[in-house]
Amino acid sequence: MLKTGLDYFEVYAHVARLETVRLIIAIGCGRNWPMYLLDVKSAFLNGPLDEVLYVTQPPGFEIKGKEDMVFRLHKALYGLKQAPRAWNKRINSFQQEFVKYKSEYGMYVKKGKVGNQILICLYVDDLILTGSNMNEIEAFKVQMTKEFQMANLGKLTYILGMEVTEISEGLVMYQMKYASDILKRFNMLSCNLASSPVEVNVKLVINEDEELVDSTLFKQVVGSLRYLCNSRPYIAYAVRIISRFMSEPRASHLLVAKRAMKYIKGTLEYGILFPKCLNEDYMELMAYYDADCCGDKQDRKRTSGYLFKFLDAPISWCAKKQPVVALSTREYEYIAGCLAACQEVWLESTLKEMEIEVNIPIALFTHNKSPINLAKNPVLHGRSKHIEAKFYFLREQVNKEALKVIHCSTEMQLADMFTKHVKVDRFIKLRSLIGMVKVQT
Repeated sequence: MLKTGLDYFEVYAHVARLETVRLIIAIGCGRNWPMYLLDVKSAFLNGPLDEVLYVTQPPGFEIKGKEDMVFRLHKALYGLKQAPRAWNKRINSFQQEFVKYKSEYGMYVKKGKVGNQILICLYVDDLILTGSNMNEIEAFKVQMTKEFQMANLGKLTYILGMEVTEISEGLVMYQMKYASDILKRFNMLSCNLASSPVEVNVKLVINEDEELVDSTLFKQVVGSLRYLCNSRPYIAYAVRIISRFMSEPRASHLLVAKRAMKYIKGTLEYGILFPKCLNEDYMELMAYYDADCCGDKQDRKRTSGYLFKFLDAPISWCAKKQPVVALSTREYEYIAGCLAACQEVWLESTLKEMEIEVNIPIALFTHNKSPINLAKNPVLHGRSKHIEAKFYFLREQVNKEALKVIHCSTEMQLADMFTKHVKVDRFIKLRSLIGMVKVQT
């Protein structure tokens, strides 16, 4: 048994965020760069150890006359707590020609002449490789093969359970196999279809008189659906509302989860479209944010939601309960705008490190004019003096002209599907507007 502070100290090893994976695919497709996937075989065995560790001699490989002696480990083994971190340090020291991003530690860039660069996105032992110089890409592949035991998986067609296919409009990322496996695992292959992930006006509460269901099964369903959100943003709201009841799930909560799976069965071929960019000099980043008006029936906290689109492809989205109880429409919309502003700062800094110039100030769309006025000026102080200071980060970004909060019509508010259950016809329209397409398989 390994002991903290004796056999290992630090164990954290960073990986690329899935938002970064989508961002890299959007950039590669927009600039018509080739994208490849590399896999390091037995990656954790390459990491050098800083700690002094000993292991007994493995059965069948004992040294005669020294059976009572042990081996000292110089490199990590699978099962060690520090193995992921050791591998991460190894790959960092190897890629000395590359610069690690400060805003995203799973990203590396090798810069050459103006407009000539190679990008690497690292997720444990999987590397997405793209860039503008094909010769540099091939040289990097050869270099990696000499240093590690590699598997060159060719062009990017599959990454982290997500399939990538090329169509005439660009690239599509989808999870048809993973979704089918979910339906098979939970015996939903022969279920009826649903027209939307959530019924209109459904309100989930904790009803102690209602029948309890298997909490382990429910957690497995929710966990599987959460990962499916990585290529299906339109089920994020449904997954969020059922995630609140994982400790004591009831029959009504499981019914909502099953309805989401019924909808998934009818939309297995849908995925995110990363369109080809016709104008490489104009890289547009825009966002939509919203908050629901009714809130949670239990604690009355609202739901914030946002959607970021880069090169007209959805790359980042969120459906999250607000941390405080809002007292007015202005307040909960303002809190939702602050959440979107924080994400905008990270995306902007990441794109800057990639030497991608985006339109400044970045457009942040909302259908409510009240938070726009509050973000620009401290108006109506009597109604806003109680708002916590941390939420005024939105106003700071507006004053710095990094953001511009713009009013949009309710019909064009794409973040609606992340904060509330909408009618079927509007849901289908929003699904198309955010950038979802059906793949012809």
